[in-house]
Amino acid sequence: MTAVFDAFGEQDDGLGVSELARRANLPKSTVSRIATDLVAQRFLDRDGDLLYLGVRLFELGQTVELPRRLRQRALPVMKELRDVTHQTVHLAVLDESDVVVVAVMRGEPAFRPPVRIGGRLPAHATALGKAMLAYSPHDAVVRATSCGLQRRTPHTITEPPTLLRQLVDIRALGFAVEREECALELTCIASAILGHGGLPTAAISVAGTVGGLVPDRVAPAVRAAAATLSRRLMASAS
Repeated sequence: MTAVFDAFGEQDDGLGVSELARRANLPKSTVSRIATDLVAQRFLDRDGDLLYLGVRLFELGQTVELPRRLRQRALPVMKELRDVTHQTVHLAVLDESDVVVVAVMRGEPAFRPPVRIGGRLPAHATALGKAMLAYSPHDAVVRATSCGLQRRTPHTITEPPTLLRQLVDIRALGFAVEREECALELTCIASAILGHGGLPTAAISVAGTVGGLVPDRVAPAVRAAAATLSRRLMASAS
C-alpha cells in the first residue's frame, strides 16, 4: 500500500492504474485492487481513469503537524521542567474523550508511566485530560463524558456532575491534580497549553509516585511551563 502512495510525485496531477503499477513495481491487478480499497476509504480520489491523493491524507497530515510542532517547541521547556522537578514530564493532546501522549521526558527512575508515546488514556482519569477539558467548549466536554466515565482505579471519578465541578476548580487554579485516578500509586499535576481564544492546544504535566511527588511544590513550575509554551505557540502561529 505504501508503494502506491510513494508512486505519486509532487508534480503529478493524476495517475492511471497502469502508471501507478509501473512506478510501484507491482502487478496492475494488485494496484487496481489496492486503489479500489483506498478510494473507498478516501485515501485516494478517482476522476474517470485517473487517481489522486485523497482528502483524508491531507486531513491526517494536519493532525500529524500539530504534534510535530508541539514537540519541537516543547522539548526545551519539558527538559527544564524535568530538571527542576526531577520527575517525568508528559506532553499530550486531547482527542475526543482521550488524551494522546506526544512526548515524554523521563525523570525519576523508579517511576513507571502508565502510557507510552502515542498511547491513549481516558481524559477524565488524567490530570492532562482534565486540564484541557477545563478550558474546552461545553459541547467538547459533553462529547468526552457522554459515553460514560470508565473506572480505572477505585479513585477514578465516574460521575459527570463531580467531574464538571472539578473542571470549574481546575480552571480557577490553572492546574489539575490527579491522585491514583489513572493508575494506583501514581500522581500527576498538569496545566493546559492555550491557543488563540483561550482554547486548549495541549497540556503538560509532571508525574511521579504518590510518595515522591508533592503537588503544591511542583504546581507553580507546571503552570509556568504551560504559560511559556502558550506564548511560544501563539507567537509562532501569528
